[in-house]
Amino acid sequence: MKKILITGAAGFLGSHLCDRFINEDYYVVGMDNFITGDKKNIEHLLGATNFEFVAHDVTNFIELRGSLDYILHFASPASPIDYLKIPIQTLKVGALGTHNLLGLAKAKNARMLIASTSEVYGDPLVHPQTEDYYGNVNTIGPRGVYDEAKRFQESITMAYHRFHGIETRIVRIFNTYGPRMRLNDGRVIPAFMGQALRGEDLTVFGDGSQTRSFCYVDDQVEGIYRLLLSDYVLPVNIGNPHEITIKDFAEEIIKLTGTTQKIIYKDLPVNDPLQRQPDISLAKKILNWEPKVNREEGMKLTFDYFKSLSDEELFKSEHKNFESHIKR
Repeated sequence: MKKILITGAAGFLGSHLCDRFINEDYYVVGMDNFITGDKKNIEHLLGATNFEFVAHDVTNFIELRGSLDYILHFASPASPIDYLKIPIQTLKVGALGTHNLLGLAKAKNARMLIASTSEVYGDPLVHPQTEDYYGNVNTIGPRGVYDEAKRFQESITMAYHRFHGIETRIVRIFNTYGPRMRLNDGRVIPAFMGQALRGEDLTVFGDGSQTRSFCYVDDQVEGIYRLLLSDYVLPVNIGNPHEITIKDFAEEIIKLTGTTQKIIYKDLPVNDPLQRQPDISLAKKILNWEPKVNREEGMKLTFDYFKSLSDEELFKSEHKNFESHIKR
């Protein structure tokens, strides 16, 4: 049985990755310090014979007994509310955490995949974004702590690959959604769905002409799985290239939820990207991967999940921070 360490295991993507690798008969060690993760996301795994959980902060030294075949590094704040509240921790998990895990990969002769992001492209001047585009990032802006943490993470990963010969993989994740997203995390899908469920008007920033592309979580996990097991070491975009404006997306949510809320407009946050669309030609070529779940189907599954939440979760006070922190 292959053994894999998944950091950020109690997070949205991390928990779905734990599910996938357990179903593929790997022995999964999940690691999280719950700074943004949720224990509920992994409660269903705690009785599995091939799952073990370790409560640990990866910015501290990491030691695991026995052999280790793979590492997936998904520990990081990943929403604007998170990394504006905890900017230092965001930088540290991208820098110190990645350094510690690369050291573990070296010691165990394990292959390591890091979760990078479309945010490395910043507010792009190239559209759609290809892996050879270097980006347009404001290093000292409020979003810079996340963008630069991920850019550094890519650099140190390639340095370990070239200097130490470590087997590494880099996935650049574009907007991903699905069950287990935090309703109050500041991203546009939970923001809109939460507002609809609470009977609030939907908040669009700017004039709503900015675009996003949304990938359902099952498709994202499949792309990550294929990349880990591939022979490709340079960054690969994994996302859904079907682009939509935020205004049109808000109207889709109103139709999906059957609500009667209006769309209201507020100022665009600093450095908010005006366009976000992955070029997935490389993923198609080397991984034979492309998304399968269409937005209508994925949004219904996601909305059904949010409808199942308790009133306590739905009305958490943090939702009031949406309007100043929404990123995408």
